[in-house]
Amino acid sequence: MHSSRRTFIKSATALAGTALAPNLLLGQENSVAMLNVAAVGCGGKGLSDISEIAPGNRIAFLCDIDANRIKEASARFPDAQIFSDYREMFEKVGDQIDVVTVSTPDHMHFPIACEAIGRGKPVMVQKPMCNTLWETRALANYAKDKGVLTVMGNQGATLQGTRLLREWIEAGLIGEVKEVHYWTNRPIWPQGPGLEFPAEPVPPTINWDVWQGTCATERPYNPNIHPFKWRGFWDYGCGALGDIGCHSMNSAFWALDLQGDFVVEASKVSEFDENMAPKHATIVYDFPAKGNRGPVKVVWQDGIGNPNTDKNFVRPPGIPDDLELNKEFGQVFVGTKGIIFFNDAYCSSAPILFPESLMQEARKIKKVYPRVKGGPTQELCRAIRGDGPKPVSNFEDHAGPLTEMVLVGNLAVRSGKKIDWDSEALEARGLPELKRFLKREYRAGWEPKLA
Repeated sequence: MHSSRRTFIKSATALAGTALAPNLLLGQENSVAMLNVAAVGCGGKGLSDISEIAPGNRIAFLCDIDANRIKEASARFPDAQIFSDYREMFEKVGDQIDVVTVSTPDHMHFPIACEAIGRGKPVMVQKPMCNTLWETRALANYAKDKGVLTVMGNQGATLQGTRLLREWIEAGLIGEVKEVHYWTNRPIWPQGPGLEFPAEPVPPTINWDVWQGTCATERPYNPNIHPFKWRGFWDYGCGALGDIGCHSMNSAFWALDLQGDFVVEASKVSEFDENMAPKHATIVYDFPAKGNRGPVKVVWQDGIGNPNTDKNFVRPPGIPDDLELNKEFGQVFVGTKGIIFFNDAYCSSAPILFPESLMQEARKIKKVYPRVKGGPTQELCRAIRGDGPKPVSNFEDHAGPLTEMVLVGNLAVRSGKKIDWDSEALEARGLPELKRFLKREYRAGWEPKLA
């Protein structure tokens, strides 16, 4: 049965990678249609990813370095085998795994996804795909070379609002898009210089060695690092931009085809150091004309307490002065004929048009892009079964280049330089000294393995 099952899944995966394949699995018995899921990272976002992928599948393996974080998932799926080290999981039950979810701190996305891809396992990795530029490019290339189906967990890529946005822009509803504005109240965790995380005894429920993983800087355990406040560390996360950027900027990236070279510069950057990201930054991307569109400016503002009252916030042009803005995040597309406004980071809310008269014209625009049901993990599972195309936010075509765009913004922050980004070469033109920011120093025994 296992051999037959692998043959069906492998065939379906190969077909789904290139086109909308026939459904090879749903006609088989139920054990074939249901995929065996291995979830790495089971608390917080990990639990929501498990809940999303569970319908129609079997949660077979749960892996988390923290026994307390795995409890709720284990209670919901009592038949799942439990591991604290993903390497042990792959070694012992790798042949039984059909799909992997990776919902860990950012610095561990790369090694876990590499292990899955090297074994031919389709994988969903939470955003950002990786937290260094070298790892992002290497992982995208590795997935492409191995022919493995992948998706990043930026759920906005699957939402109807993202498709409406692209359809409206391509139909010329707001004319030529000149600017895109994003803002967020992130970070909502400690960032900035001078923070202290003194050593505390490692609880017996935590595998701290595996949590540290690839990072050469071996920090002692502190409960203010794990499970949430790691996001402000350059080593483990990538600050506010890394946390929300792959969600928010996905809309402009996809609708306006922002892949390729660009220039980016940071300003209004609060204090930070070699360890921690700043509390606030404004980052401006300038993309050259491409295809049928002209040049586009993308403005990112983070650390905004409340955009309706924060004196540091620069209100995007074209929206009414009395319009109440979401305190957490929002996005505005500024065109020569009008404005598209989303009061959220994911295009999950109903888009608002200014002037409002454009809505009548919007209703006439035909649907062009298929709608996706069930979020990125279910999109991936349909592709594995041969019941749909490869996910929109797959590593090589979308998630990789999007993550690179986001991370180059952090490069501008950390360097204090205006970055002329050479996408093909993966480098900042004329600034060879910045190469040290592109690839992490690896802890002994955790060096990259891309066989």
